[in-house]
Parts: sequence; C-alpha cells; structure tokens
Amino acid sequence: MAGVPQNTDYHFRLGDCLLGAQMLFVAFGALVLVPILTGLDPNVALFTAGIGTLVFQVITKGKVPVFLASSFAFIAPIIYGVQTWGIPGTLCGLAAAGLLYICLSFVVRIFGAGILYKYLPAVVTGPVIMVIGLVLAPVAVHMAMGRTGDGTAWLVPEKTAMIIAGVSLMTTVLVALVGKGWLRLIPILSGIIAGYLTALGLDVTGYSAFAQAGFDPGNLTNLTSPTLISFAPITDKMWLALPVFVMPEWKWEAILFIVPVAIAPAIEHFGDVIAVGSITGKDYVKDPGIEKTMLGDGIATFIASMLGGPPNTTYSEVSGAVALTKAFNPAIMTWAAIVAILLSFVGKVGAILATIPTPVMGGIMILLFGMITVVGINTLVKSGDDLNTPRNLIIVAVILVCGIGGMKFTAGSFAIEKIGLAGVLGLFLNIILPKDTEASS
Repeated sequence: MAGVPQNTDYHFRLGDCLLGAQMLFVAFGALVLVPILTGLDPNVALFTAGIGTLVFQVITKGKVPVFLASSFAFIAPIIYGVQTWGIPGTLCGLAAAGLLYICLSFVVRIFGAGILYKYLPAVVTGPVIMVIGLVLAPVAVHMAMGRTGDGTAWLVPEKTAMIIAGVSLMTTVLVALVGKGWLRLIPILSGIIAGYLTALGLDVTGYSAFAQAGFDPGNLTNLTSPTLISFAPITDKMWLALPVFVMPEWKWEAILFIVPVAIAPAIEHFGDVIAVGSITGKDYVKDPGIEKTMLGDGIATFIASMLGGPPNTTYSEVSGAVALTKAFNPAIMTWAAIVAILLSFVGKVGAILATIPTPVMGGIMILLFGMITVVGINTLVKSGDDLNTPRNLIIVAVILVCGIGGMKFTAGSFAIEKIGLAGVLGLFLNIILPKDTEASS
C-alpha cells in the first residue's frame, strides 16, 4: 500500500509520548461520555481503558495499533441495569459479557470466524444494534429538554436547556462535517466544550433565572439547582486521589439481560479489526489473528467490569487519527494507555466532568443514539440480505418490536427483557426458521 512504512512493528520510544497523549485526547470525549451517562466513575473508566489497552497489546504481541475504551453499545443496558440492580449488580452482567467474548475467541480458534456469521448473521445483529440505539431515544430527548433521563423531574428550564443542547448538537455535527485535521477527530469533545461554555455564559448573564420566570415549561417545582453549573464538586475534590473502584455483585438477572447485548458488538469487532488493517496495510485477521484480538477485547472488558469500569472496545476515532498521522507504531497506544492511567489518579478530572449540565449531554446523545441505529441499518444494507423474504421479515420484525416495545419474559426469579430478549429471540429464530422459506412469497 502506497505511503505505508514497510516496518510497522512495535517500537517503544520516549519521543512517542506526546503523540500517545494526542491519541488519548482524540478518544477522551467518547471515553468519558459513557460513564457520565451511565453513572459510572469517569476516573475508573480512564484507568480501565489504559489497563485494557495494555492487556490487549500483550495478548496480540503489540502488533495492532488500537486503543480500547468505553463501548457505546452497552450504554442502554448499563443505564437500565444501574436503575434496576445498582452498579455492583450491573457490573456482574458486564463481566459476563467479557467472558462471552473470551468464549467466542476460542470458538473462532476452533471452528473459524465463519461459525459466528452462520448463527449471528446481519439479519440478527443489524436489528439488535438498531434496538440499542432506539430504546435510548427517549432518554436523549428528556435530557436535551432539561429533564432527568426518565423524564420524571426538571433539572433545567426547557428553553434554556434546548438552547444548550442545540449548541452541543450543532457543534458536534459541524466539527464532524467540516472540521479539518485533528479537529475533525474530536466532534464529541468539541460539542461538550461548546455546550459547557454556552451554559456557563447563560449562568453569567442570568438567563437561567430569566428563563424560569418567562419560559416556564409548567413543571419547574422539582428544579434541583438555581444555577446551571456548580463548581462545588471541583473544590471539594483533591488533586490526587485513587479512582473509586467498585466490585461486582452476583446478579443472575443482570447476566441474562446484558450477555445477549454483547453479541452484536462482538460481531462488530471483526469490522473494527479489518478497518484498522486497511489503514496500516496489514491483515490482522491472520496475524496476530482475530481470535487473539477478540480474546484481548474480552479480557480487557472483564478486567474493566471487575473494577467498576464500562466494557471496552476499539475506538474508531483513534483509528482515524492513526490514518491521519500515518503513525502506525502500536507503542504509541502504549503511551496513550499510560497517560490514561496517570490521568485517572487526578481527582479533579472526574469532578470537572460531573459539573457538565444535563442538556449538554442530551444534545450529543440525540446524535449518538441515532448514529448507533444507523450502524444497525447499515449492517443490514451492506449484507445484501433481501428483507422482503418472509424469513428475514419475521426475524427483523420480532427483534425490533420486542426490543423497542420493552417485551419482558419472567419465570420465577428469571427475567429477560428489551435488548437482551430481542437478541435471544433473533438468535433462536435464525436457528429454527427453515432457509427454504426465503424462496416463497
């Protein structure tokens, strides 16, 4: 491949430290977005992203230039899990998802990657990914309008919130579309900064108080704060502090709910590895092998869950930065991981992130969850499957309606619902429905 250095092997050089820090900067907005939205600790997410990346590099023998951090695919189940079982119980389900990745890596090692596509084709994974994005749509809208994620209480006056959310959303969109160089790689971080500055400006001008008086949305009795941003959490936090690690608590219900969700991102892992390989001009599916990259992803996710962090996945933003800089040395990701670990011990980082107003995140979530849905649609389109055949129509329809509609199945203490149930139903239908029904109409 033209422009690709012949030697892209691992070389650990002190001079790559700054470039590694830049890679973390590219990933930072998306990395901390997941814990902010789900109630996990951002400092723990930084620590587990760093540890997970280092573990991945050891398992893949330092051959793949990727950075592992918070997975968007798990936002919906984590939000639901935290509300239902608390953080420790939810972490049990996330740890099980990591174990699923590990098991799948051995399945691939024994039977080859084709077995996953046989039992988990695009007609199953595509709709499941769509459900992941669509079930979160109400949460995004509530937060963008100034309410809590479940819509039960107002946190910010509606008109004020929509101005802030609009700035966050439009900034993210514009940076993604017309940004140049490094700027184009950080649309989420740019949107957060723009929304934060807007909220800060509205606080300074007193617009928040004016909005409460003049643009009352009719339910401001539950407003929790007279200001949009409170800096008290920052002053209360120490500069240096250990991340607040949380251990999992055994919950069968969380395992049964979250593990099916992990099926779709496990399949996406193949696409991520192929994409990185197309950038560097190497076939990572063969060397170090897709079974090793998935094993690294699974162990990294398991470790993160055991410490209170979100599941890990390869970051496309960082892959884009690799393509932009032509810096294919995997050791650069080692530096990014080291910087992430060091930053996780800065207590005020998490405190600053905690001051971000709800509408800022709501504006970005509108785009983010919509994009997740589009990824699912694109998965179906690229597969070339005919959705007019009865078999495919049945599978897609059942997954979408049961997932988005909130279908729930219970039997004693056993319960599975929404995304998890949709994934299991899709897998089951794909196995039992005869192939020859596709020919009938």
